[in-house]
Amino acid sequence: MNKKLQASKLIVEKLRGNSYLTYNEIATLTGYHPKYVLKLKKEIVDGTISLEHGNKNKEPVNKISDKEKEYIINLYKRSNASIRKFCKFYNRRSYSCIYGILKEAGLI
Repeated sequence: MNKKLQASKLIVEKLRGNSYLTYNEIATLTGYHPKYVLKLKKEIVDGTISLEHGNKNKEPVNKISDKEKEYIINLYKRSNASIRKFCKFYNRRSYSCIYGILKEAGLI
């Protein structure tokens, strides 16, 4: 079971009076810090609790575009430089990023 879901169920039981657990005991059972359990309690009372992360299913901001991938691949195909020298020449992306693109394209 999801830890946050478990913690929220225990907090709701406590708020309804069906449980005699303290917030520290709920924190110990779920592995959360007691301050976070109190924050969850406040979110439950306010009705703003979200059991899913806010950035789930969203594109990363720094994701490299397909157009730039193609540009890197075409530029590397035309050069005779090693990968390290090519990365220093391109200088917009990291070595690991460029290496991953070229490996995915089968150039390495």
